[in-house]
Amino acid sequence: MKVNVAFIFVAPEVDYKVHRTVLDTPVVSLTVAGVQNYDEAEIVAKELVEEGVSAIELCAGFGNEGIARISKAVKGKASVGAVKFDHNPGFDFKSGDELFQ
Repeated sequence: MKVNVAFIFVAPEVDYKVHRTVLDTPVVSLTVAGVQNYDEAEIVAKELVEEGVSAIELCAGFGNEGIARISKAVKGKASVGAVKFDHNPGFDFKSGDELFQ
């Protein structure tokens, strides 16, 4: 049985409508999508769930509040997990919670 999963990363200057791709293997279909902030991540997460994604992993740019927002947005329709840095080296050692709130 093929698993439909996704990875959402947060970065400046990405367009979630454009910066999205699917890696399709015999056992996993992985959608990778870029967003600029938590608001866009909520939109993308909801779309992914509608497309049948059952698990979403978030990049280390998402702080605890960001992870909670995405979990709430998908309303239990997908498992949400995250790569975790308390202070992300890609964001000058700040959490997404500091940047996107």
